[in-house]
Amino acid sequence: MAKILVVDDDELIRELLADAVGRHGHKALGAGSLAEARVLLAREAPDLVYMDVRLPDGSGINALEEIRASASAPEVIIITGQGDPDGAELALRCGAWDYIEKPTSVERMVLPLLRALAFREEKQRHGSPALPADSGIVGTSPKMAACLAQAAMAAASGVDVVISGETGTGKEIFARAIHQSGSRARHKFVVVDCTTLPGNLAESELFGHERGSFTGADRRQTGLIAQADGGTLFLDEVGELPLAIQAKFLRVLQERSFRPLGGEVELKSDFRLVAATNRDLAAMVRRGEFREDLLYRLRSFCIGLPPLREREGDIAALVAAHLAKAAERSGERVREASPEFMELLQAHDWPGNVRELLQTVDMGLVSAHAEQALLPQHLPLDLRVRLMRRSVSGRAEAVQTTAAASGALTPGGAPWRAHRARVLDEAECAYFAALLQQTGGDAAQAAQLSGLKSARLYELLAKHGLLRAKRGAAPIPEFPE
Repeated sequence: MAKILVVDDDELIRELLADAVGRHGHKALGAGSLAEARVLLAREAPDLVYMDVRLPDGSGINALEEIRASASAPEVIIITGQGDPDGAELALRCGAWDYIEKPTSVERMVLPLLRALAFREEKQRHGSPALPADSGIVGTSPKMAACLAQAAMAAASGVDVVISGETGTGKEIFARAIHQSGSRARHKFVVVDCTTLPGNLAESELFGHERGSFTGADRRQTGLIAQADGGTLFLDEVGELPLAIQAKFLRVLQERSFRPLGGEVELKSDFRLVAATNRDLAAMVRRGEFREDLLYRLRSFCIGLPPLREREGDIAALVAAHLAKAAERSGERVREASPEFMELLQAHDWPGNVRELLQTVDMGLVSAHAEQALLPQHLPLDLRVRLMRRSVSGRAEAVQTTAAASGALTPGGAPWRAHRARVLDEAECAYFAALLQQTGGDAAQAAQLSGLKSARLYELLAKHGLLRAKRGAAPIPEFPE
């Protein structure tokens, strides 16, 4: 018997699905909000979650990765009354099993449940693949957990892989982890940096050449593709692969065979391809900068690495692991990152991602010299200045927003005293108008709430013209003689 959690603020939908779930021999749980769902996820460890998109305290799609990363790693079926193609795509990319629009039949809502549970049972029977603990990848955020699961599946399957992500997100580390966790770990991991391939010698670098095949070829050279035989060929920044080479490389991928420059015989190379890119290859295809057929061939299995700014909670883990490695290399005690040091690191958006973060920590270690604790003063000055300027600017904007909301408009060239008097008058008038509205013109209650004596209250009401009766206004307060 599986546990099924239905998260929907419509009680009728919860009851309908609970009844259908019960008829199939499973236990139904219900939650009307994300907060209730989080409690049940921790307490009941459900196998599957029906998740509405629009909930009182947030979006079901935005919470999808968090739910998938919970202890029981449940399958998730999105249900929504307002279908959205972009939302459907996002849901599937975040790991949803299905995306169902309401209203629909009970059968349509139950069929994916049965298939998802059968898939889950089969997966649990055989066990999910996982990367080894020493893979070098650090991070437990929901987005990283999903990437680790994909990498483990890729390593176990042996398929070609494309890893995409911004510069510095760790694409090569993932590529090496996939290689070392798969059946080819005992063979070579050959790196091809496509950004540095020499234009006129790129073909020779990849395919190799025979002696005398071109001017300067005074000896036979084995190409990188041949060197990767039995192992992994890692094409770093594959989007930079010269167009002239792309057609020839496509044939290599299809046949796993190639001919060196000047050679007469086709050679075989049984390699596994892992490619990485920080560019949008589909956009490059539209601009004619990348071959469409090669893109389709590469896209057998794709892993999209998140930028560091989207990896909630991973900065602390990355810093701790890096400090431990630094101590191991130096043979010294592990340095400590002070709370203030970590606060600044977590406030930065890290456009250079993990690479920039770790380089910054290294600079902090150099600056700290023999000190045991890393402090904000050990961070690069330009980083501290940027964060300070952002903090001060943020506080100034908050003050301006509060002032504008309270009616404190720009001074318009008025002297400070005149501006202050005007703002105070506006605030007094607004306060006493609301007070009269609240008390219905009851003088005794108004005086009690304001903490003023009746005479002083009358004086202020008269000052702001609030004693004149208007249609729809609060009645004129009657003060005792």
